[in-house]
Amino acid sequence: MELDAAADWYGFRGPELGQVFIEEVRKALRVIADQPGTFPVWPGVHHTPPIHRFLLSRFPFALPYIVANERVVVLAVAHIRRRPGYWLTRARPFLRQP
Repeated sequence: MELDAAADWYGFRGPELGQVFIEEVRKALRVIADQPGTFPVWPGVHHTPPIHRFLLSRFPFALPYIVANERVVVLAVAHIRRRPGYWLTRARPFLRQP
């Protein structure tokens, strides 16, 4: 849903820009899947397991994700300046309780 909305927004701003956005997200997903522990923990967010952050290079979006049970779970395609942390509730099912 977030991916589609952002791609539509970019698509209205320029020919093929929406598709470029989608392709950058797809590339990011491949990189995350290949190297999930490489990217930093989301600043100011303390969870177990940690929530990592992948920043897109051409667009102001990040992909917060968790590695849980040997799976990578992307929580959102989040604009880095709008509605900060709205996606945090999506991490609850993956959190370990002390």
